[in-house]
Amino acid sequence: MSELRGTMMQFPVAGANAPAGLATGYLSLPPSGSGPGLILLQEWWGLVDHIKQVADRLAAEGYVVLAPDLYRGASTSSPDDAQRLMMALDLPFAAQAMGGAADWLHAHEAVHPKRVGAMGFCMGGQLALYAATVHPEAINAVVDFYGVFNPHVPVDLRQLRAPVLAHFGVHDRSIPREQAERLLRDITHAGADCDGYFYEAGHAFFNDSRPAVYDAAAAALAWNRTLPFLHSTLATH
Repeated sequence: MSELRGTMMQFPVAGANAPAGLATGYLSLPPSGSGPGLILLQEWWGLVDHIKQVADRLAAEGYVVLAPDLYRGASTSSPDDAQRLMMALDLPFAAQAMGGAADWLHAHEAVHPKRVGAMGFCMGGQLALYAATVHPEAINAVVDFYGVFNPHVPVDLRQLRAPVLAHFGVHDRSIPREQAERLLRDITHAGADCDGYFYEAGHAFFNDSRPAVYDAAAAALAWNRTLPFLHSTLATH
């Protein structure tokens, strides 16, 4: 495991579900000192080191990355516990934390141009779409890696304004291909730009901390598609 380069920090959150007025997240800054903003959203395991490492990789590509801790300190390596954590997600708090992260990034002097994207994996993939629908004025691009369809996260695509890039595995048993294709059609029908790709891989193919599911070729191809998308939607404005 590579050494983490970012830091844990707190940022303001408005709303009754954040009574202290703060949320916690992992912040990673680009070597240049400035760049567009990016909210990175966790898998159902929580804000684990893998997500922090992805934040560092994105920061190395020139982004100011903030990964909010949506479980407020909880994490697990057990699939059963992860399922329970995901289903018990405090969605109002998550929405407030993602909105607070977007506002914090827009206001931060290191974020230039003033553009913010949302990118997530598994549970976080759907939450990235959700964030862009509840904060359409603050989220300028979405990257969804095999977003899990959680019935407790109602995504109203009519509110979506940001362009979307989505990645799915054709052997993903949790998200059948027809379900993913329907999502892509629904995004397009809602009026948003959307590019979707399918890979000869299963669920969580990007997660190199889980050798049983990681697919190096699919992960590299998805990464090499993601970087130009982020650059065109966030960095060139």
